[in-house]
Amino acid sequence: MTVLHLADEGEAADLAAFLSRLLHYDRGAAVRIQAAGTALAVFGRPPSFEVLAIRAVRLAEPAEDRSAEDGPAVALDVTVSAGELLESVDEPASTAAVPAAVTGPPWAGVLPPRGGWRPEPGLPAPDALRAAVGAAVAEFRSRTQELAPQQRTRAEVDRIGREIWSRTIGDTGLPVRVVHAAQSLGFLRPEGDDPALFASGAWLRLRTPYGSVAVRRVGREALGVSVR
Repeated sequence: MTVLHLADEGEAADLAAFLSRLLHYDRGAAVRIQAAGTALAVFGRPPSFEVLAIRAVRLAEPAEDRSAEDGPAVALDVTVSAGELLESVDEPASTAAVPAAVTGPPWAGVLPPRGGWRPEPGLPAPDALRAAVGAAVAEFRSRTQELAPQQRTRAEVDRIGREIWSRTIGDTGLPVRVVHAAQSLGFLRPEGDDPALFASGAWLRLRTPYGSVAVRRVGREALGVSVR
């Protein structure tokens, strides 16, 4: 079994917090984990938001897949149960044991590119981003509560949600649901550096000091696919 040696107890706690938040939205959540050198990237997809959440974790030593029997050990890249990974996190020891691989959901095969990210202008200040999310939440609640009982169907509620959360932030092209996901997953906090927006091919990525949220753009710009 591969054991990840995290840089310190704080990194272990951050990993556990991220996994806990994913499991809040999906008790059967899976995550794809990739290690390169002393960096570990954990990818998840909370179903309520239709985005990819990425948490980067520092390792004390490079991770290797010690299950390889022939040839040199290879870098770790596996999809596992988020719940089982969470159970294996030992915060005082700053370790986590990698569970057995699972059959990955479709999203796990299509990840944002590793490189080629360029800064995108026009992202509002953090307070404005939080205000946009608050306004969207209030509008969603108001519009769904105003529906007559016979109109309050899952299809109609989902339609209202898609309309609201697909709106973009200013001229950035970033859907409001990305910011909502960042806030709900603990990535958008009052403290720390301001978030930044990046683009690579068909992808947009909202990056904060605590994690990133990525989404594929639609329309003419959504041309590239990164399958790994």
